[in-house]
Amino acid sequence: MFTLPDLPYAYDALEPVMSDQTLHFHHDKHHAAYVKTMNGLLEAAGKSPQTLEAVIREASRSDDKKLFNNAAQAWNHGFFWVAMSSRKEAPSGALATAIDDTFGGLAGLKKVFATEGVGQFGSGWVWLVADRGGALTVRATHDADNPLTQPDITPLLVCDLWEHAYYLDHQNDRKAFLEAWFDALPNWGLADQQYAAARGEGEAWRYPEPEAEPKQAKAV
Repeated sequence: MFTLPDLPYAYDALEPVMSDQTLHFHHDKHHAAYVKTMNGLLEAAGKSPQTLEAVIREASRSDDKKLFNNAAQAWNHGFFWVAMSSRKEAPSGALATAIDDTFGGLAGLKKVFATEGVGQFGSGWVWLVADRGGALTVRATHDADNPLTQPDITPLLVCDLWEHAYYLDHQNDRKAFLEAWFDALPNWGLADQQYAAARGEGEAWRYPEPEAEPKQAKAV
């Protein structure tokens, strides 16, 4: 069974951009529900996959929309939590150079990231991704869609565009949320590692592997 991973920081660590209340609802309710539903679907189908990434790709290929939506949302949220940091950071090394070359610097990337996110109609996600050659792009995906179904693309960062991610703290001002998020919360250390993985240097982040079912005690 796949599990709901713990947050890598305290519930109030991302304030004021994301409040303690938002994280309790978002992580403990929304993310948990996707994991529970996905596990139920896998159990009903008699499946015991080894990775969530494999579940997502197979569900996409077989057009199993209910499984895909729940599995991809479980993965998206897992990546979203680790893609944020309670410490303000900055990109470094090859990624910093690529951002300068592609967007003219961090301010340029922020503008593109926020514009793409605001322009996404309805629910979804906005991603900074890299291809195998190291080229950077910002793209938005609808609902549960994510880059795992796109060959040769590695996500570096992601921000949740579903209203439950920001409505308690920013109401309907998605732009203010995205701009505040970009200024304070990206985990650029993770983005640096993901960028290296995109170019074949190391492994990309993966969702925690499923835990074995606890064995039933034998009757005596």
